[in-house]
Amino acid sequence: MSTDRILIIEDDPDIRELLSCSLSGQGWKLSLAESGETGLSLLRETGADCILLDIMLPGLDGLAVLQRLKARPEWSSIPVILATAKGEESDIVAGLDLGADDYVVKPYSPKVLTARIKAALRAALRRKDAAVHQEDPGYWEEGGLSLNIRRHEATWKGTPLDLSPTEFAVLQAFISRPGEVFTRGKLISAVRGEDYPVTDRSVDVHILALRRKLGEAGAAGDMIETVRGVGYRFKTL
Repeated sequence: MSTDRILIIEDDPDIRELLSCSLSGQGWKLSLAESGETGLSLLRETGADCILLDIMLPGLDGLAVLQRLKARPEWSSIPVILATAKGEESDIVAGLDLGADDYVVKPYSPKVLTARIKAALRAALRRKDAAVHQEDPGYWEEGGLSLNIRRHEATWKGTPLDLSPTEFAVLQAFISRPGEVFTRGKLISAVRGEDYPVTDRSVDVHILALRRKLGEAGAAGDMIETVRGVGYRFKTL
């Protein structure tokens, strides 16, 4: 049984009750808040290993809460799963651009939500382990992929990948944050900075080239997964 701490910020009392019942069987320590302000107060008191955050909250809404989370160094690495009743692309993209790790659209399945939380916790643990044990910050390894930043080398299970500088930078962004969803804008910012003049179409072209080269080296074709209507993420195998 896991003893991770899950903070749920949700203003609907029926949904809070449902989540309390459905998630308690996982062994997680649950903290429930009905507003953004209360959620931040609970976070200061008890901490959290993952946060489920409703977007449409009274007072301080979910996106404003997310901004505060990512602005504090002690909170910025906590995985955040956004919950939205609208499910509109603009809401999801805004949340992911602010640093959310994932999203679920209401009404959501408790089983699917449980799986999303477990995935977020696993990804956070991998990042933490990498930060603790990684002796060389210029080197990443995830699954069969390896990137050596200083040598500008990328390999799949020892097979060299012939990548352009932009393809290498895109893959570096993915492998440094496995499982995270990147919008095209977020991916551009991670690779070139906020002001890099590039179109969504050119991002898609680089992704297509990366998939082809990974496939030629023997990697799974869907390692870089398309999140429909949002962007891309690197799926570990």
